[in-house]
Amino acid sequence: MKTEDANRISGFTSVNGTRLYFEMSGTGKSVVFIHGGLVNCHLWDGQFPKFAQYFQTVRYDLRGFGQSEFPSVPYSHTEDLRALLQFLGIQQTAIIGLSLGGTIATNFTLAYPELVESLVLVGAGLDGYRVAQEKYLDVIQQFIEMDEAHEQGYLERELELTLRVWTDGPNRFPEQVNSQARALVRRMSEENLRRQKPKAKEKSPEGPPAAERLGELRTRTLVVLGAEDVAPILEIGEVLAREIPGASKVLIPEVAHHLPLEKPEEFNRIVLSFLKQ
Repeated sequence: MKTEDANRISGFTSVNGTRLYFEMSGTGKSVVFIHGGLVNCHLWDGQFPKFAQYFQTVRYDLRGFGQSEFPSVPYSHTEDLRALLQFLGIQQTAIIGLSLGGTIATNFTLAYPELVESLVLVGAGLDGYRVAQEKYLDVIQQFIEMDEAHEQGYLERELELTLRVWTDGPNRFPEQVNSQARALVRRMSEENLRRQKPKAKEKSPEGPPAAERLGELRTRTLVVLGAEDVAPILEIGEVLAREIPGASKVLIPEVAHHLPLEKPEEFNRIVLSFLKQ
């Protein structure tokens, strides 16, 4: 572990048979950021220094992403996060998760509600929720094309397809997207795809999936969506906002799935206001 200054540290910690890379900065109440499945902790470059002005702020790379090691045995993102919090001495925290990170955040809050003070779900997935595929044939076809490009080893095509689906969204052309945000997502995605190796599978959470347990959540929750995101994510966002007791929802216009990168100032204003309430 490296200490960069009195209030900022970064490095690796061994958890559950692997090594996770993390960064922590700031003092006060804790906030943990969890990235999505195409990227790494640099998704939060526009948030990490800003939130550290007000909170003890943590971001980390999930197993197999960024600088963290690949899983070699069956694992649990929920238990990895629990072990990271224990290592950092964090007894309660707000959690902000995007996409896969939102799925993990919800699962973690259901497993350890006493550890989560506030929950922010950004374009989140939801374990156990199944959209009606016939409603989204165009999106499913794009997913099929991404899988085919991956299997055939066409990295450039796979990268461009993922950017068109997730970063651009279905209703925008690439030139309508924040160019710096698009370039960063491309770089992170390329790094992840180039280092992909056979991975052990994630363990399924015990008991019913999160989609069947949203009514159990008693944590203050904010759902944040990009108006240009793919339709299944928007549908999941509606479900989260409707079924989590007391949850509120914000729709940010003119952005898709990677909205913290495209509109960091607006995202920060909305989320900081929620956390400070």
